[in-house]
Amino acid sequence: MTFNGWLQIAVYFAVLTALVIPLGRFMARVFQGERTFLTPVLGPVELLLYRIAGVDETREQHWTTYTVAMLLFNAAGFFLLYALLRLQALLPLNPAEMSAVAPDLAFNTAVSFTSNTNWQNYGGESTLSYLSQMAGLTTQNFVSAATGMALAIALIRGFARQSAATVGNFWVDLVRSTLYVLLPVSIVGALFLVWQGVPQNLGAYVDATTLEGAKQTLSQGPAASQIAIKQLGTNGGGFWNANSSVPYENPTPLSNFVEVLFILVISAALTHTFGRMVKDERQGWALYAAMSVVFLAGVAITYGFEAAGNPHFAALGLDPANMEGKEVRFGIANSSLWAVATTAASNGSVNSMHDSYTPIGGMIPIILMQLGEIIFGGVGSGLYGMFLFVVIAMFVAGLMVGRTPEYLGKKIEAKEVKMAILAVVILPLMILGLMAVATVAPFGLSSIQDPGPHGFSEIMYLYSSSTGNNGSAFAGFTGNTLWYNTTGGLAMLVGRYFVIVPAMAIAGSLVAKKAVPPSAGTFPTHGSLFVSLLVGVILIIGGLTFFPALSLGPIVEHLAMNAGTLY
Repeated sequence: MTFNGWLQIAVYFAVLTALVIPLGRFMARVFQGERTFLTPVLGPVELLLYRIAGVDETREQHWTTYTVAMLLFNAAGFFLLYALLRLQALLPLNPAEMSAVAPDLAFNTAVSFTSNTNWQNYGGESTLSYLSQMAGLTTQNFVSAATGMALAIALIRGFARQSAATVGNFWVDLVRSTLYVLLPVSIVGALFLVWQGVPQNLGAYVDATTLEGAKQTLSQGPAASQIAIKQLGTNGGGFWNANSSVPYENPTPLSNFVEVLFILVISAALTHTFGRMVKDERQGWALYAAMSVVFLAGVAITYGFEAAGNPHFAALGLDPANMEGKEVRFGIANSSLWAVATTAASNGSVNSMHDSYTPIGGMIPIILMQLGEIIFGGVGSGLYGMFLFVVIAMFVAGLMVGRTPEYLGKKIEAKEVKMAILAVVILPLMILGLMAVATVAPFGLSSIQDPGPHGFSEIMYLYSSSTGNNGSAFAGFTGNTLWYNTTGGLAMLVGRYFVIVPAMAIAGSLVAKKAVPPSAGTFPTHGSLFVSLLVGVILIIGGLTFFPALSLGPIVEHLAMNAGTLY
C-alpha cells in the first residue's frame, strides 16, 4: 500500500460525497414534480411522451397496480430483446455479419439486461451486431435502471405519505428517471468518453498489421453511448469482452476515475433524495453513513491484501504485490477501488480480473454481492434493498426495548417484517441451492478453470453475481453452457423480481399508515447508534448465512496459500 494509492481513494470518496447533495436534491425535485433547470427544455417532451403512450400523469396507482405495470413492462422488454438477439443475422447494422444468438444464450442475455444484471456469457465484439448493442442492450441499460429508481421512489413515498392509497405512477416515475436523470448525464458522459478516445461510430471492423507482420482485427462500434449508461445505470455490461480493462472502453486514468464515479453516484445521491422527500435529511445521511462504513472497509481490506500479495513471491525475490490480472495503467489501488465499487453496486463492470485476486481480495466482492447489492447497490435497487434491512434492524431494536418498532413514525408490524424476511432469504436460497447442485454435478464442474477451493469460489461467484443482479464474473469460468445460461437466467429473475414484490408490498402497507409522533421510547434513526445497529444486522445476516460457504472457498484457499499450496 502507498500514500498515493490511499490519496486517490480518498479523493474519489470525497468527490462522491460532494455530489450527493446537489444530485440528490435535484432528483427529489424531479420525482416530486417540482420545476428544475431542465423543465423548460424537457417538460414539453415529457408531456408529449405521456400523450403518445396514453398515460394520465395526474392519476396515481395502488401498489399492486404499480407493481403489475412494472412487471408487464419488463416482460415486454425481455421478449423484444430475446427476439432481437435471435433475429440479428437478418437485421441491419450488422457489418461484421454476426449470426443469430443461440436460444439459451439469448435467454440468459435478455434476462440479464432486463433485470439490470448485465451478466455476459459472450464477447460483445464477436457476438452482437451494432443494432443489438444499440436498440437492445443500450435501451435496456436505460429502462432497467429507470425501473429500479422508480421502485425506490415508490417505497420512499410509503414512508413519506400518511393515510394514502397510492404510491405514485410507474409510467411517470419511469419517464422522469430516464428523461431528467439518466439521459442528460449519459449524453454528457458519452461526449466526455469520446473526448478521451472511446469509439462512437458505425464503421466496419478494421484490419491492422502488427510490427511482427501478423493480422489483427480492430473492432469498432457505438461504444461511448453504451459505456456511459452502463456505468451510470449500474448495468456494467461491456461493449467488449474484457469490459473496462479494454483501452477502447477505458482509455485514460481520467476516464477510469469518471467511470468508477458514475458507478456509485446515483445510488449514493438517492439517500439524500430519501432524506429530502421524508423531510428529514439526517435520515438520508444515516443510510449513507451505513453504506459508507461497509464500502470503505471493503476497499481497505481488498487494497490491503492485494498490495500484500502472495508471500511466496518474496521468497523468489519478486515483488510480493499482486499485479496479476491488474491493469498496469491504473495500479492496485484503482483496481481494488473499482472491484469494490462495482460489486457494492449492482454494476459488474471490471477494470481488472477478480479471478486473479488474492483469496481474501476476491472474497470481498463476493460478500458485497451476497449482502444483496445494498452498499451502495444498484440505482434504486440498492436503496429499496437497504430499506428491507432497515425494517429488520428496527424489528430487532423493538425486541430489545420491548415495544412496537417504528421508523419515521410508521409502526413496523408483522406484515412488514414478514415481507422483509421473505425478500432477504431469497438470495441465499438461490445462491446456495444452485451452488449445491453445480459443485457436485459434472455439467457444473466442467466449467471451472481451477481445481480445489478456487474452483468452488468461481461457482459461488457466478451465482452470487447472478442472484444479486451484479453481472461480474471470475475470469476464466466458462458460463456459456446450457446449465449456466439457464440456471443463471433463473437466478437473475428471482434475485430481481422476488425482492421487488415484497418491497412494494411494504410500500403499500406503509403508505396507508398514519405517522405517530415521537416519544421518549422512540428509537432515534439518524445517529451513530442506528448506523451501528444497521451495519451489524447486515453483517450478521450475511455472516451467518454465507460464512460456511466462504470458509470452503476463499478462506480455506487463503490458509492454504500461506501454508504453501497454490491453486
